[in-house]
Amino acid sequence: MHSRTRIVSAGAAVAAAALLAAGLAPQATAAPSGNDTSEIALTKGFRKAVTTAGINEHLKAFEAIAAGGNRVSGTPKFDASVDYVKSKAEAAGLDVTVQPFAFPYNADVSPAVLQRISPNPATFVDGVDFSSMTYSGNGDVTAAVTPVSTGSAAAGCTAAEFAGFPAGTIALLQRGSCSFAIKAAHASAAGALGVIIYNNTTGGLSGTLGAPGITVPVVGTTTATGQGMLSPGTTARVKVERVNETRTTYNVIAETPGGDPNNVVVVGAHLDSVPRGPGINDNGSGSATILEVAETFAAQERTPTSKVRFAWWGAEEFGLLGSNHYVGSLSQAELDKIALNLNFDMIGSPNYVRFVYDGDNSAFPVGPGAAVGPAGSGAIEDAFHRYFDAVGLASSETPFSGRSDYGPFIAKGIPAGGLFTGAEGTKTAKEAEVYGGQAGQPYDKCYHLFCDAFTNVNQTGLDEMSDAVAHAVLTYSRRDFVQAPLLDPAKVMAGVAAGGEGGGLHEDHEDAS
Repeated sequence: MHSRTRIVSAGAAVAAAALLAAGLAPQATAAPSGNDTSEIALTKGFRKAVTTAGINEHLKAFEAIAAGGNRVSGTPKFDASVDYVKSKAEAAGLDVTVQPFAFPYNADVSPAVLQRISPNPATFVDGVDFSSMTYSGNGDVTAAVTPVSTGSAAAGCTAAEFAGFPAGTIALLQRGSCSFAIKAAHASAAGALGVIIYNNTTGGLSGTLGAPGITVPVVGTTTATGQGMLSPGTTARVKVERVNETRTTYNVIAETPGGDPNNVVVVGAHLDSVPRGPGINDNGSGSATILEVAETFAAQERTPTSKVRFAWWGAEEFGLLGSNHYVGSLSQAELDKIALNLNFDMIGSPNYVRFVYDGDNSAFPVGPGAAVGPAGSGAIEDAFHRYFDAVGLASSETPFSGRSDYGPFIAKGIPAGGLFTGAEGTKTAKEAEVYGGQAGQPYDKCYHLFCDAFTNVNQTGLDEMSDAVAHAVLTYSRRDFVQAPLLDPAKVMAGVAAGGEGGGLHEDHEDAS
């Protein structure tokens, strides 16, 4: 991964002109250059009008709704979040639709239990040392622990690794390379009574199996907790009791009255939190920012060329269910009208990096942790980098993993891009040099925890990222688009400065990092 900074050159000018010809890059009114201020000037007034004070008003409202709890889809507090966004969007004059959908609700009924019975007995703290995984099976088991492919991130990704696995024991695996669900399914098929998956980076591991189906209890742990069970002869207790039932939740869709309905820019952020906290960075930050952008757009009586459709997704934390439902509800003709999707999921992390989705797959090649960027996604990525360069800020890539709400859009071949400031991943020394903050610490120490409150949001980072959001929304609202080919980043970037290697991580959903 690289932290990009622009160096003005003739080559950069040629590349920028190529971006304009491709159709998805921002349109400039003067000859473009490697640090094109003309396109930035076009959005200056709008960016100034989109304020952190306005965003914070919404963040504080979300925190008040949570009232010391959470805003989980399928609960009254999430419904109150829906009502809040709906009322604000309607008051701004947007055309609002609330889209209901049923989903498999899954949450702890009682705190999960993880104990090391022997040797050196220890009781671990739920929500700190470990967490039950969403869609885990229920059970209370005490058994010997069997490590699988010790120390390998690929542990448990194939059935062959479980050859000779002693049925009736608890499988212990390291996170990485394939989804939690795949690891758990192989372990269960081999006769495991329970599954412990430990993290391969700093912090806890609060993940999901993606859907119901696994019948044994599955928990994720910190690296230290998991590695503390590698000793031969270790016995552990795992207890999970989760409710599984069908509930109804909602997406909120609010679009500009004007703009070409055959050329739609979808701007999305998920509205729900995890059960453990109010979700003010994850993802109140994205939801509040696009709400402030939508209100400002309407207040300034902007007349877009393209129709802008703001979307607040439900049940993202259960596996991108809201955005999946929305995309699945559209006919092919309706999908063809969507020019691109912009996604903003966590943009106020306390130990932040200015991450841009790697839509051209240049920093993170296609593989288990990176999805193919549909044609045009690379141009959207470059538009964000060009913006940050123009205002004198570094930016870095994060994998185009598809594990946020842009995933269902790119699965249909719709170009996408967006921003992210980091989740449970660890900030590298190089990133700390470029962005400040603390090396060796998570980007968000409160990721998926009770402390993800208003005080968890980095106001400087939120200000910088929300300006980039405002710039992108206004810029893309003014253009018609073509499905641009992927762009060679070597032809786009005149210079590259060293950044970090991590990409931020974000294992809300099925992990494959």
